Amino acid sequence: MPELPEVEVVRRGLERWTTGRTVASAEVLHPRSVRRHAEGPADFTGRLAKRTMLAPRRRGKYLWIPLRDEQDEAPGEAVLAHLGMSGQLLVGEPDREREKHLRVRVEFDDGGLDLRFVDQRTFGHLMVADLVPDAFDGRALVPGPIAHIAADPLEDAFDAEAFYRALRRRKTGIKRALLDQSLISGVGNIYADEALWRAKLHWARPTETMSRADAARVLEAAREVMAAALAVGGTSFDSLYVNVDGESGYFERSLDAYGRRDEPCRRCGSPIRRDEFMNRSSYSCPVCQPRPRRARY
Repeated sequence: MPELPEVEVVRRGLERWTTGRTVASAEVLHPRSVRRHAEGPADFTGRLAKRTMLAPRRRGKYLWIPLRDEQDEAPGEAVLAHLGMSGQLLVGEPDREREKHLRVRVEFDDGGLDLRFVDQRTFGHLMVADLVPDAFDGRALVPGPIAHIAADPLEDAFDAEAFYRALRRRKTGIKRALLDQSLISGVGNIYADEALWRAKLHWARPTETMSRADAARVLEAAREVMAAALAVGGTSFDSLYVNVDGESGYFERSLDAYGRRDEPCRRCGSPIRRDEFMNRSSYSCPVCQPRPRRARY
């Protein structure tokens, strides 16, 4: 599933190609892709028509495009998107061939590039949602359905001290905490492993034993690895994650832990270990990231 860097790459592409453009019409080709829009596909398309898309925003793994009518001073609604496992938001010439897994198509009144939501596995979704005050940044608005999602580590609104206090209260493993979107958003399996490798902490380290310095080290590592991934377009393990131009990211080549089972650790040379974790995998160095005596899984 795309994590914060991949979604931010898509957001930046949308900002270039959709900001300030007015929707002429929208078409839903598969109702599952708007299943979270309770009023149904016809209402979804109707609420997009004739509205102007403003600069897209992102929190964690979600992105949204505020919508404005001509008479509105400020946007009251937004198109909220979650890419799921295989969702792609693509822009291109409107007369190009339709993709096999095209789910939603948006045309603009200027006749230029259109916007398409392509999703092979249909785990992603789009919806139009009301904007509500942001609990983490009083100056901003966020879509109501994600108001409970925590700020992500790249946001100015992220509260490192509150994150540390929450870690101490949770009494869980540090990787589980990093994947908890109510504590910190945008971190998934890949970047959790990469941040913990950089911070030299085992994924099962009990959160109640974390010091402020430990928490700060993990946060700094998460920010560093995400910034590095952003610089090369994110991580693409297959053709399903692409930016709005259909191009893959290249951070897979720079991963230090994730997916490198039995390959030498770039710090000490020990073989990277793979453990089963929450029906997935967790990768770590057995020497640089020793398993704690009291591990929490």
